[in-house]
Amino acid sequence: MSEHPRDRFDLIPDASAEAAFLDAQAKGRLHHAWLLCGVEGSGKATFAYRAARRLLGAAPDPSRGVLGTDPYDHVARMISAQSHPDLLVLERAVEGGKTKKSISVDQARDLPEFFSKSPSQSPYRVAIIDAADDLNLNAANALLKVLEEPPERGVLFLVTHAPGRLLATIRSRCRRLAFPVWPQHALEDLVRNKTGVPSAEAVRIAGMAGGSPGLALSLASGATLEADQLAQDWVAAPEINRAEAMAISDKFRGAEGQERFETLMERLIAAVKVRALEEGASGARWAELWSRLSELPERAAGINLDRADVLAGALADLQRTKAAR
Repeated sequence: MSEHPRDRFDLIPDASAEAAFLDAQAKGRLHHAWLLCGVEGSGKATFAYRAARRLLGAAPDPSRGVLGTDPYDHVARMISAQSHPDLLVLERAVEGGKTKKSISVDQARDLPEFFSKSPSQSPYRVAIIDAADDLNLNAANALLKVLEEPPERGVLFLVTHAPGRLLATIRSRCRRLAFPVWPQHALEDLVRNKTGVPSAEAVRIAGMAGGSPGLALSLASGATLEADQLAQDWVAAPEINRAEAMAISDKFRGAEGQERFETLMERLIAAVKVRALEEGASGARWAELWSRLSELPERAAGINLDRADVLAGALADLQRTKAAR
C-alpha cells in the first residue's frame, strides 16, 4: 500500500505554497479556510498535514522544507497515530472492507462540535477534509455553516481535485492555494531518491504519472507497476489471455482485493486513454471505450457488482474495440 499523506515528512509538495502559508501566519492574516487545488496526487493532502503539524505545535525541521517537522516530535507522532485531540480528519469511511462513495452529512456534522471547543493541547484546532469533492450535498451544506461562522483559533484545509464542482459559496469563503503539476525531471528525481529504482525505470514511471508526485510514488511500488504492465499488454495484444485474467480475478476478495482491483482498473483506463490519444482523429472507438471504462468502477461499486465480473466485462469490451475496424 502507498504511504498515507500523514506519514510523509520528506516530500515537499510546493515550496511557494508553503511560503505563502507561513507568510500569512507570520503577518497575522492566517485564513480560517484553505482550498487546496490541483490534480489528484499533486501533494495537497501532504501539504495539509505538514501545515497541521506546525499549527498544532510540532517542532520545525528546516532540513525537511519550509513546513518540515521532525517525525519523532511528540505532536507529529500523535498525528501519525491519528490520536491528536485537536485534529479532525474527514474522509470517506470504510465499512465492511468497502470505501463509501461519499463523505456523509453525519461526518460533516462533527465539524461544528469540534470547532465549538477550545484547543486542548495546541494553539489551534485543525480540520482536514480529504477530499472536499467527496462531500455529498447535505455534507457540503453542513460545511458551509461552519465557513459562514469562522471558528476562533480554528483552521480548515479542504483538498479538492475539481474545485469547479464545489458550491460557489464554499469556494468564496476559502483562500485558494494551487498545486501545479511536477515537471518530468522532478518526478524522475523523486522516484529515484525515494525508491532507488534504476534511472530508466524512473523515467518510465515519471512519464506515466502525468505530473503527479503521489501517483509517481504509487507507481513505483511493485504491485502498481505490475498492474500497469499487465494493462498495457492487454491493450496491445491481439488476444487477451482469459485464463490469466480469471486467475487475477481470484485475488479480488476482501479489502486487499478491492485495492488490487481498483489499481488494475485505474491502470487499464490509463492504458486505454493513451491508446485513444495515440490514435488521434481515427481513435473514436478507443475514446468511447475510455469513456465507458472511466464510469465503470463507480457504477459497479454503486450496485455492488462482483469485481471479477466487472473486469471480465471490461476486457470483453476491450476485445470488441480491438476487433472493430
